[in-house]
Amino acid sequence: MAVTKNSPVAAAQDDPLVAALRAKLDRQRAALARNGAPDYRRRRRALAALLDGILARKEDFVRVVSEDFGGRAREETLILELAPLVDLLRHARRHLAGWMRPRSVPTSWQFWPGRSRILYQPLGVAGVISPWNYPIYLSLAPLVDAIAAGNLVLLKPSELTPRTAEFLRSFLASTFSDEYVSVVIGGPEVSAAFAALPFDHLLFTGSTRVGRMVMRTASENLTPVTLELGGKSPAIVHREYPLRLAVERLLAGKLYNAGQTCIAPDYILLPADQRDAFVRLAQEVVPRLYPRLVENADYTRIVSRRHFERLMGLVEDARRRAATVIAINPAGETCNVENRVFPPTLVLDGPSDAAVMQEEIFGPVLPLVTYGSLDEAVAYVNERPRPLALYYFDYDATRIDKVLRNTISGGVTINDVVFHIAQHNLPFGGVGPSGMGHYHGFAGFETFSKKKGVFLQSSWSALGWLRAPYGARARRLIQFLVGK
Repeated sequence: MAVTKNSPVAAAQDDPLVAALRAKLDRQRAALARNGAPDYRRRRRALAALLDGILARKEDFVRVVSEDFGGRAREETLILELAPLVDLLRHARRHLAGWMRPRSVPTSWQFWPGRSRILYQPLGVAGVISPWNYPIYLSLAPLVDAIAAGNLVLLKPSELTPRTAEFLRSFLASTFSDEYVSVVIGGPEVSAAFAALPFDHLLFTGSTRVGRMVMRTASENLTPVTLELGGKSPAIVHREYPLRLAVERLLAGKLYNAGQTCIAPDYILLPADQRDAFVRLAQEVVPRLYPRLVENADYTRIVSRRHFERLMGLVEDARRRAATVIAINPAGETCNVENRVFPPTLVLDGPSDAAVMQEEIFGPVLPLVTYGSLDEAVAYVNERPRPLALYYFDYDATRIDKVLRNTISGGVTINDVVFHIAQHNLPFGGVGPSGMGHYHGFAGFETFSKKKGVFLQSSWSALGWLRAPYGARARRLIQFLVGK
């Protein structure tokens, strides 16, 4: 996505849609110059309008997402997208005044009686590029944070969920003026041109591969970026944790959205002598969750043929490399690329160079990796790129602390999976290949704000003695400050 002669960005510059995109940004900058940044009242009104609109149109959101997936559980859209989004909006409105208030901070004693404070100011116009897997939440949650911080916003939803993208455009157009919030629709070339715009901040959610291109392109304008990427999020199960409970929670979280979740557990580390028991329990738990797969509105489809075929390729590559593949299909239905129903699949003894052990899976495929000791499991995690999420199942506080201290990941849930993302007082974000920067709640408010440090000098200051010409008093004061 770098802007070179033959790049998609350069090729897109003459496209009418891209010209309209730049015009949208210019119009928002002009509105900012004319009206100033939204104040507290306008931000609260905007958040209230967004909240009211989501509640009024929630069934429409459910419908368009299901249409894009070819079938997605209504409850999953409500639980995993709309419920946390509504809660995030209420949280932001409730805390906005406190977030915006200047914060007094201690002043170094040498500068007394001067005072210091921090001001949070809007950055200006923020860009958001959102993905297809949770097209509502991952589009509108950054919007909430950006609005709370007082910014105007341009949003580019994923073209892989076109009905949802079009609905977001019409919904936000009916909620906000085009100068405040605007949505751009288009394919990869428009995404490339979008990333090349001189935003005051750009938040991208997607793959690590594309994240690198977004960062490279944004760097041409020195645009600061928040990258919410992915990777292989591990789950470690300690032998003393109840295995059935671990299997129930792991599979429930893994099979939300048919595994198409950036923080879904990507592989399981468990004691070698518990692997077969894990398989047996999985074969009991999956039928309870999903007695049928094809004829079941609770089981979500894979978003496209291409993504389905990619998952098939991962499984077949593992099988060719002598891994044991166990598909769990409770009713023995036909699951194929036509209906895009992919059965929950366990992969045992997958070699480390197999694609399923190297790439983020993004589907209902779950490799099992065995370990001998907890130190061995931690070492296995640390030998790989830092993940977006880590899950550890154990009741022992000392061991929990050991895992937390000795691993680095974007976030952690203990004794469950996924749910740290819904805690609005926790920052959400990756580390290294799984991303950079944070958002959600106050962390998101900070991301989309300039955290300005302000020093207020008093009418009298001993610093007046530290001006040329330097005399005896200045030398004595310097000696006192620096030491002998």
